[in-house]
Amino acid sequence: MNTLLLDSGDVDDYAQLGDVIEAVEQAFAAFERGDTQMPAKSYIDLPQYNGDFRSMPAYLATDDWDAAGLKWVNVHPDNPGDHDLPTVLGTMIYSDPETAFPKAIMDGTTLTMKRTGAAAAVATDYLAVDDASSLGLVGAGVQSYTQLEAISEIRSIEEVVVSDPDDARVDAFVDAYDDRFDVRSGSISEAGHCDILSTVTPVRDPIVGPEDVGDRTHINAIGADAEGKHELADDLLRAATIVIDDHEQCTHSGEINVPYHEGTLTDDDIHAEIGEVVVGSKPGRTDETGVTVFDSTGLAIQDVAAAHVVYENARAAGDGHPFDLVGVGDAN
Repeated sequence: MNTLLLDSGDVDDYAQLGDVIEAVEQAFAAFERGDTQMPAKSYIDLPQYNGDFRSMPAYLATDDWDAAGLKWVNVHPDNPGDHDLPTVLGTMIYSDPETAFPKAIMDGTTLTMKRTGAAAAVATDYLAVDDASSLGLVGAGVQSYTQLEAISEIRSIEEVVVSDPDDARVDAFVDAYDDRFDVRSGSISEAGHCDILSTVTPVRDPIVGPEDVGDRTHINAIGADAEGKHELADDLLRAATIVIDDHEQCTHSGEINVPYHEGTLTDDDIHAEIGEVVVGSKPGRTDETGVTVFDSTGLAIQDVAAAHVVYENARAAGDGHPFDLVGVGDAN
């Protein structure tokens, strides 16, 4: 048996978003049913290099398949300037749960973008109005592209409004999509008054207030991924129906982490985890629901689910770079 090596281009090709969205939805359901193992993310802090490593292992079982994997990811802010390398480098090891054979080693950075977009799409499907046709984006970085690609898989998006203080990034985004959508730059409030809003910024002082969104806007809060980050004003969060991906991660480093630790938000203000909504034990949007917020921190089970899709699609296509990692020969 050979291990399949899949680079960022392979992952981009084979993480087909419709398949990844379905797999991530199955992962959320498995999490709620108790059919996953997902130890807490562990850190190795390296202040001498102004960086750190994070390890994210997980196992999940759905009705049709099970899978295991480990994402090894870093954050080294000095990389671009000092070493001509990305700040974040991710590697995914995808393994056979029965034998522990490493089926694939693949780029984890592109995988992370795809599964993050897919998670927002799952939440949007359950929490946005059914006839949503407009998407606002606060932040025009790389994740904004995947947000649009994924969300347009589950809603018929026609209008896109993107807000970012960097005009060049906004222009690049508009140029990338003006042949597919009615896309334009706009203020945060214009973006927030779309049917769906995704916020993808690293800010620590909230930039979206209750006056910046519509009465029934669904918000995917993506940017907060560390303690102290905070995109949405406390008044907006208090008035919204809040759905989170995982209580421990969200209260530690998600969108709700700051108001939660200050006591402004409590567990009573959290409507559900997304897995509860997916399996139907808690309701998604109803006729009475106003603004909704999905606090997405990113779970290791999402990475494993996305890696499952990439591996199966690449293998079916006969693509990737097989090699005999563990020395058991080339028999398939």
